[in-house]
Amino acid sequence: MAEHTSPLESGQLLSPDIPMLTSPPPPPHPPNIVNGDVPQQVILVQVNPGEAFTIQRDDGQFQCITGPAQVPMMSPNGSVPQIYVPPGYVQQIIEENGVRRVLVLPQTEFHPGGHSPLHHPPPPPHAHLQAFIPHPHIMHAPAHLYSGMAGGTGDMNPQYISQYHPAHTTIYSEQDTHPPHGRAAFSHRDERASKTYERLQKKLKERQGVGGGGGGGLAPSKDSPPPSPQKSRGTPPSGGDLQNGLGGKGAEEQAQPSTAVADLGKSPGREEAAESGELDEEAKALQERLNSICKPVVTDIQARGASLSWVAPSRTEGDDEPKEGEEVPAEPSLTYEVSVSYNGKDGKYKTAYSGVELSATLQDLRPATDYHVRVQAMCNCLQGVPSEPVSFTTLTCEPDTPSPPRKASGTKSSLVLQWKAPCDNGSKIQNYILQWDEGKGTGVFEQCYYGPQKQYRLTKLSTASRYSFRLAAKNDMGVSDFSEVVHVMTSCSVPAPPLSPELIQSGVTWLCVRWQRPAGSPKEDEIGYVLEMEEEGSGYGFQASYDGDDLSHTVRNLHRSTTYRFRIIAYNAEGKSNPSAVSEFTTAPDRPGCPSRLTVKGKPHPTSFRLTWDPPKDNGGSDVTKYVVELSEGLSGSSWNQVYTGSAMEFVCDGLSPGCSYQARVHCISVGGESPLTEALQVQTPPVPPGPCQPPRVVGKPKAREVQIRWAPPLVDGGSAVSSYSLEMFAPQVEEGREVYQGSELDCTVGSLLPGRTYGFRIRAANKAGYGPFSERSEVTTGPGAPDTCRPPHVTCKSPTCAVVSWEAPPCNGAAVSEYRLDWGAAEGSMQVCYTGAALSHEMRGLLPATNYFCRVQAVNVAGAGPFSDAVFCQTPCSVPATVSSVHALRESEMRVEHRTTERGEDEEEEEDEEANPLLYSPSTCLGLRWEAPCDHGSEITSYLIDLGEKQPILTGPVTKYIIQNLQPDTTYRIRIQALNSLGAGPFSHTFKLKTKPLPPLPPRLECTASSHQTLRLKWGDGPAKAQPTDSLQYHLQMEDKNGRFISLYKGPCHTHKVQRLNESTSYAFRIQAFNEAGEGPFSTVYTFTTPLSPPAPLKAPRVERVDESCEVSWETLPPMKGDPVIYCLQSMQGNSEFKQIYKGSATSFQLPNLSLSTDYRFRVCAIRQCQDAPEIIGPYSSTVILLPPRIDTPGASGTMGSKATEAQKPKRSLTDEQFSFLIIALLAVTSILIAVAIQYFVIE
Repeated sequence: MAEHTSPLESGQLLSPDIPMLTSPPPPPHPPNIVNGDVPQQVILVQVNPGEAFTIQRDDGQFQCITGPAQVPMMSPNGSVPQIYVPPGYVQQIIEENGVRRVLVLPQTEFHPGGHSPLHHPPPPPHAHLQAFIPHPHIMHAPAHLYSGMAGGTGDMNPQYISQYHPAHTTIYSEQDTHPPHGRAAFSHRDERASKTYERLQKKLKERQGVGGGGGGGLAPSKDSPPPSPQKSRGTPPSGGDLQNGLGGKGAEEQAQPSTAVADLGKSPGREEAAESGELDEEAKALQERLNSICKPVVTDIQARGASLSWVAPSRTEGDDEPKEGEEVPAEPSLTYEVSVSYNGKDGKYKTAYSGVELSATLQDLRPATDYHVRVQAMCNCLQGVPSEPVSFTTLTCEPDTPSPPRKASGTKSSLVLQWKAPCDNGSKIQNYILQWDEGKGTGVFEQCYYGPQKQYRLTKLSTASRYSFRLAAKNDMGVSDFSEVVHVMTSCSVPAPPLSPELIQSGVTWLCVRWQRPAGSPKEDEIGYVLEMEEEGSGYGFQASYDGDDLSHTVRNLHRSTTYRFRIIAYNAEGKSNPSAVSEFTTAPDRPGCPSRLTVKGKPHPTSFRLTWDPPKDNGGSDVTKYVVELSEGLSGSSWNQVYTGSAMEFVCDGLSPGCSYQARVHCISVGGESPLTEALQVQTPPVPPGPCQPPRVVGKPKAREVQIRWAPPLVDGGSAVSSYSLEMFAPQVEEGREVYQGSELDCTVGSLLPGRTYGFRIRAANKAGYGPFSERSEVTTGPGAPDTCRPPHVTCKSPTCAVVSWEAPPCNGAAVSEYRLDWGAAEGSMQVCYTGAALSHEMRGLLPATNYFCRVQAVNVAGAGPFSDAVFCQTPCSVPATVSSVHALRESEMRVEHRTTERGEDEEEEEDEEANPLLYSPSTCLGLRWEAPCDHGSEITSYLIDLGEKQPILTGPVTKYIIQNLQPDTTYRIRIQALNSLGAGPFSHTFKLKTKPLPPLPPRLECTASSHQTLRLKWGDGPAKAQPTDSLQYHLQMEDKNGRFISLYKGPCHTHKVQRLNESTSYAFRIQAFNEAGEGPFSTVYTFTTPLSPPAPLKAPRVERVDESCEVSWETLPPMKGDPVIYCLQSMQGNSEFKQIYKGSATSFQLPNLSLSTDYRFRVCAIRQCQDAPEIIGPYSSTVILLPPRIDTPGASGTMGSKATEAQKPKRSLTDEQFSFLIIALLAVTSILIAVAIQYFVIE
């Protein structure tokens, strides 16, 4: 026996849910087993000290024997049970005096490969670590083979029973440590032998699974998965994991036949070759890992809940260490699913939890109920088999809340209540508690019954009274909650006959009837009503149509225009009253149906048609009084006109238009109302040919060989749209007309006519009914023809700007030529009319020299204009240049000095930045001009002449830009330019004025007009403080900083500037510069201004406290200001007098004695700065504080009035300036918001 095994705890071994290890199938060659020849044989199993042995008796219970002990067992067939031993151990059977002993001893000489035994230290208590944690394993005898000897079936001798300790309740988990013996289980096996053994166990397990069962030899049930080869690796021990008190490495070593131990010596090379054809080892290993999850552990069992925990399945031993060169595989993400069954171990399981945690809490369980729970591991698409189920029983508790009691029977003064027993939750209900409110209706309940009975009778109650009851149940665990409150009424006398029913409203198929409560019935009496109805002439008598407690009812599904009789009966728990008096009500008639068979009688005429119809099939219970016919023009049906009202069933609709569509409908009226309208009947009146048209007219002026004729549609189209027109023409001296046009247009052009002839025209229209009559004839006379084409004109140039054009008269075609049109232009395609008149020549003036021109002529008479003649080309001679038209003044930035002829002066070394900034001409003595070159008129321009008026003209070369120098500042010049070529000088341009800018201005005098300890207001010049839009003179103010450099403060046209954020009693240096369009002037001399000392800060309102007939005034303290001490001045005002100084000093409080009790006082305080070399500076006064006179209480005043008076005596503070300003701003903001809302509401919307 192993030395590291510890005793088993009864809390796990005695559970009926622990799966038992059944007898495996007999191996082919069982070694180390001795079979007896006698039919029955006694076998002793020796249990060493510190070890445990567990057996299962015939009654299904477990017994655990801890060593040292010898367990006597009897074999009915004389065979020795098969004992599974872990690797490295051997079993020995010793026979002494006819008694066989089974010993499991370590095999110290088993060292494959010659390695020494390995002694591993105890592993840390983590669930995910792979280690050989020793656990006791169960080995029990099958029920059909072994049973205890002493004491009858299943009993044991007292010497063995005394060694069983059932008080242990600890549950094994993966955190169990090694026993104190200090020897790890199977530590002498090396890694290679362990892996070889693992592969052998896996293959053997697969063969057993295919053969029909696992190690137990039984087929797995639906809810119990087959045992896995890695089921117990690294997991807490289960009932099937304990074998003869030994700790093992896994379930695969327990479930295998003993021949597997004998095969440990096989070569591992042959085993690896045999596994080459198997499936993917990684997926297979993960599946085995999921299957190896252990069963959960149940803790903290309550009446309605329990807590579960389990251990994550660990890696197989073969995957503990990766091979050389391989990476450590990532830990897969596992999820778990907990399922619960309350119908036994093999019952239906329901999922109670799903997640990644290793613990769960079961809620909403039933007390005193047996549950079975199991856990299942999953990883992605792989799903392991569920673990072995664990059973537990919830605790008992108080009963469930009972149902409210019900009224079994009752009289006017008694009630009998009954109730049903609720669920007792595992403890028998002993008593019931019935409480009532004694009929008071206050909600306060008193106990009226306490006992085990399920009904109770209350007597001496009031008649027609309501009582409230509630019920609770009690057992050994406590009292349940009270049930819902139920209200029960005692009975009263039979109600009196009610009054006859009244009619509220009647309909076609319904009558709404109401009635009154019987007179004299108490309000607490629950009265029901039965409404009985009898149909007139039915012969069935009164039948109940309503039974309830309402005082009105609507009887439906009645017949129209039928009389019904009603009566009412009242009843309560004591009985029914006599029927009331009978009332008769009649249903209203229904509206009739619509008239039928609305048709047109005969054939419709162009202006009328006849309508006929039949009476409605259903008149609604009353006769039809009249029929109404409605007519609508068109097919839209948007407007209907009533054309007939009467009792006749035939009507003629006349006054219609031909060819129009009409819709007609009819409805009838009776006492029951108006019937629905019939479907609209569509009627089309036939059309007639259209009427005569107006005579056709000529459009525009008649031409010589064609005229355009236009006409209007006829006034009457005959009820059908006009489809075409026919135009006939009568030639001169011809009586018969000829059709010259037929179509749908309203105009046409008639050609091939002779000029100056008179023709006659008439028109007629047609629709689908045929042609209408012709219109009256109209006469049209054609006009004369246009002249023929003129010959090309002749051009003679008289000067560079003048030419004479002449032409000849063409044939006139029957009408004299009234005028000629001459087109002239610089291009052949863009000529314009330059002459219109009757002359045969024209002189063209204002031409451009050396320019090409084209001309053509056209003759015009009353008939129109003839074609143009061919275009004639001519060219004018060369001339002097044209006028310079566009002259512009150069900007200052464009007046650069391009070629410098003078040498630099002595300041050349100081001006180092002139190369980067090119020199510009001074705008005060120079003017820049730019112009566009005029047309040279065929001769190139050689020079330009600039005329300055009084000065001598300037002659330049062929340039378009020139800068005039050596001018007077602030002087206006009249300038004009003239271009010259080889033929002479062209005309001067228009005269324009340019003015040189004045010289830069001198700096103004700088003055300080106002100063404070932080600001200086500076003023310069004689102008206004604010700049005008027309001011061209601007100023640049600079101040010297700490480094001696001048920085810019202001740049603009204003004459004042306020410098802020200065220090007190500090001198600052300033300088100013003036500039305008002429440039920047020189800086002024440096001016120095000093800021004065700052006054003290304003103090907060002083605090005033009345002390008897005096008061104490205190105020805040100000620190010294740059070494200058600060003193304070306190002023007081009594009544309406003026403020007087009452204290001046450095103290921060002052006590004023001898106060008048009938006068109020006002106080204010200010700070005074005592300067060393200057007079005192007085700061602003604080806000005023008022001290009101004390209030005199009456002798009978209470303590409350005294406290209020004390509060009234406290000085009230007036609003400070900041608070008053904030109040004004808030009022303005609220007023602005209200005005904006009003504008939005009244004006915009």
